[in-house]
Amino acid sequence: IVNNVLSVTALQLALGTGARRFHVSSAFSAKVAMSRFEPASSVNYGKMHENINIVRRRLGRPLTLSEKIVYGHLDDPAGQDIERGRTYLRLRPDRVAMQDATAQMAMLQFISSGLPRVAVPSTIHCDHLIEAQIGGPEDLQRAKEVNEEVYNFLATAAAKYGVGFWKPGSGIIHQIILENYAYPGVMLIGTDSHTPNGGGLGSICIGVGGADAVDVMAGIPWELKCPNVIGVKLTGALSGWTSPKDVILKVAGILTVKGGTGAIVEYHGPGVDSISCTGKDEIPHETCQRPQTTLTNLHILGNVTLYFSGMATICNMGAEIGATTSIFPYNHRMKTYMEKTGRGEISAVADQFKEDLVPDNGCEYDQVVEINLSELKPHINGPFTPDLAHPVSEIGATAKKNGWPLEVKVGLIGSCTNSSYEDMGRAASLAKQALDRGMKCKAQFTVTPGSEQIRATIERDGYAKILSDVGGIVLANACGPCIGQWDRKDVKKGEKNTIVTSYNRNFTARNDANPATHAFVTSPEIVTAMAIAGTLDFNPETDFLTAPNGEKFKLEAPTGDELPSKDFDPGQDTYQYPPAESSSVMVNVSPSSNRLQLLEPFDKWQGKDLEDMRILIKVKGKCTTDHISAAGPWLKFRGHLDNISNNMLIGAVNIDNDAVNKVKNLLTGEFGGVPDVARHYKANGVNWVVVGDENYGEGSSREHAALEPRHLGGRAIIVKSFARIHETNLKKQGLLPLTFADPKDYDKIRPDDKISISGLKSLSPGKPLTAVIKHSDGSQESFPLNHTFNETQIDWFKAGSALNRMKQLQ
Repeated sequence: IVNNVLSVTALQLALGTGARRFHVSSAFSAKVAMSRFEPASSVNYGKMHENINIVRRRLGRPLTLSEKIVYGHLDDPAGQDIERGRTYLRLRPDRVAMQDATAQMAMLQFISSGLPRVAVPSTIHCDHLIEAQIGGPEDLQRAKEVNEEVYNFLATAAAKYGVGFWKPGSGIIHQIILENYAYPGVMLIGTDSHTPNGGGLGSICIGVGGADAVDVMAGIPWELKCPNVIGVKLTGALSGWTSPKDVILKVAGILTVKGGTGAIVEYHGPGVDSISCTGKDEIPHETCQRPQTTLTNLHILGNVTLYFSGMATICNMGAEIGATTSIFPYNHRMKTYMEKTGRGEISAVADQFKEDLVPDNGCEYDQVVEINLSELKPHINGPFTPDLAHPVSEIGATAKKNGWPLEVKVGLIGSCTNSSYEDMGRAASLAKQALDRGMKCKAQFTVTPGSEQIRATIERDGYAKILSDVGGIVLANACGPCIGQWDRKDVKKGEKNTIVTSYNRNFTARNDANPATHAFVTSPEIVTAMAIAGTLDFNPETDFLTAPNGEKFKLEAPTGDELPSKDFDPGQDTYQYPPAESSSVMVNVSPSSNRLQLLEPFDKWQGKDLEDMRILIKVKGKCTTDHISAAGPWLKFRGHLDNISNNMLIGAVNIDNDAVNKVKNLLTGEFGGVPDVARHYKANGVNWVVVGDENYGEGSSREHAALEPRHLGGRAIIVKSFARIHETNLKKQGLLPLTFADPKDYDKIRPDDKISISGLKSLSPGKPLTAVIKHSDGSQESFPLNHTFNETQIDWFKAGSALNRMKQLQ
């Protein structure tokens, strides 16, 4: 097909545009495989193009890029009701990706469905269960031994049901997707909240819970509330120490952790193209379609480019503002990356459909944020929340004012957000400057390659040695400390300290299970500089370091090649193809296992209102999925619902006593852990609810945060507002996610109240329910509760879960 690119271009010139061009391109795209691992599955730009035209004619207006790709995957483009922020879309995603911690429950649910094989290309990626302790090879070997039962289950389940399997050591799911599966215009759903990473390659990649993945793998149209579209207009150009990470750190500071909820963030404007076309000498200047003066100015300012990997970084961390996903328009950087990773055939077809992979002129956004890249300065966000944004130049003074520790104990680079070849190269350029002057990092320093391909390539090209020589420990190709898989030894739990990471999320205790750790997120360049200096108040733009010989020097702005000149080294082959014939493959789950447990169906709705339920916990303040279902050491139980339910809400703060994992059992009068009290209520036939604050369930996509309350007898979660993925996960498992019509009604609920929810017999879209509160003093009051159920989701509730409903319809 590569050899036919020129002939296709010639045909396009001969046949012109319009219908004839579409016919040729459609035929061409049908022959191109979605990936080298799935030769039988083809890209289908023709179908997307057809759907886009149908919708554009119906709506009679220009479309944003995200609308084109989303509406291009509609199950019924001619009949679908489309209204941003209101209607539910029925979509046909192209593929599914699952990381090993969430894949366990997703595959257990798929097994329960009784279906013989997945209906769309799907993959499992082993990246979450590898704990960082010593170094890459040792930690990987230990993980294989400790998690042997789980890995065997996932490998055999993948083989049985036609799913590709990436073995432990392959790398982080999102980097593997970039290297192999994402491409401009594809729609992919993944069981991880940072799936939007793929938007850096012009894809619509959305994080979901396992039950959503099961729908798509089962061939059922997938539902998504029609997203609003936030436009981020980029002007100017990056320079010096400012990096693409600073774009999303700035956006997070503007929009906050819930500002993107229900919306796709679409980056556009002259800053995208001008930055993407400049930087390195190996990129011919004539490929840049903009005035030469801009190029000259950028060379004066410095070689900083919003490369493909930078776009992925920005999209990845869009999860921290609650966005459904984020995306950049197709450009030549994406095309080059596709070619470098062996997918030139797809990019050649994408060129034929480029008008479908960029926004229409005149399209409108629901909100526009404008960032002048020329004025943007390096940022660092935290602690304890990723939207607390500070310029690096101001963080020292702010830390002193707030009593945050200035000494940087550990600097950590890598993770799915910043582990590309370019990221590693830019960090190595700074490490080399320190080494040349006889210096090493004052702080501990860790490096996490994004994939086996990145690890092998940076090792071949010398980056790994430079980073090791400066004091770094190269960890396994896995998530590691970013998700709490870190056996940290240098501080005691409860000891106040500061770490600086290039990760995406910094909730309390997330990285090391220590609630006193002040975690800050920033670019790999700033992490490396602060690790060398050993202090949070080091500003590399202005401050000097002192070499062992007494020489004072400033670090020069980092540099690094976007892509390796020698091409990528793939490293070890870590992929397991699903067999064509799988009837003989056995998937075994031992009844005595403490890691895996087959699922039992949840009970159906009994057809009546829910009365006199207890308040299990009234949560105070931020309650992420980390608070609801902690990761770290609990990851080993992700395939065993009963065991992992012992971590339910143990991190949430009880408003009654400002304590965590300490609630009053209203049947006994004694205090106990949240899961223990829930189990006692369930054993005694007492239904219960959780009451929460704003943006409840933000963070990870983990559906265990919905499965656990359902398993332990919960019936409703009543809050001021929800994060998107968690609200959907609750619906999927037969729970009632409800919001106060008036947020002030949160204050009316007391921890010892009894609560009834009426109106369930007439539950219908848009019709509020009623909460009736009985106080312990005998008084009573009521107030309305809103919900976002549509008709299909109401059927899930009545059946007891979406999986139960699927079985009813088979």
